Amino acid sequence: MEDEPLPPVRVALYKEEDETCPVLEWLDELPIKIQDKCTARIRRLMLCGYEFRRPEADYLRDGIYELRVRCRRVNYRLLYFFHGNQIVVLTHGLTKERQVPAKEIDKALELRKKFELAPEFHTVRWEP
Repeated sequence: MEDEPLPPVRVALYKEEDETCPVLEWLDELPIKIQDKCTARIRRLMLCGYEFRRPEADYLRDGIYELRVRCRRVNYRLLYFFHGNQIVVLTHGLTKERQVPAKEIDKALELRKKFELAPEFHTVRWEP
């Protein structure tokens, strides 16, 4: 019997108490070409879920992952975590040179704690 593919995961964007969405604000500042690449990567994450691996995604630590987009010599990263089996929550984005700074992972962990206390409040649904 063949393994059946996993159902696609849903994507949620983290929303702050002041109703801002760090991921959307970060994406809006990027050139359209990079926005399109990031959106394509998010769509692939929806299809692959936990199975998404390098070079497009990677596990950082403590349940925090990164979506990886590269354009020329610039590395763009979207940090995320899984909430349950079928929801992935994008916390924020950053531009980096080598590895994701520990303070950015710590920020994602802090946002995950806030999200887990009130998931409905901190959720903006993302549709491709």
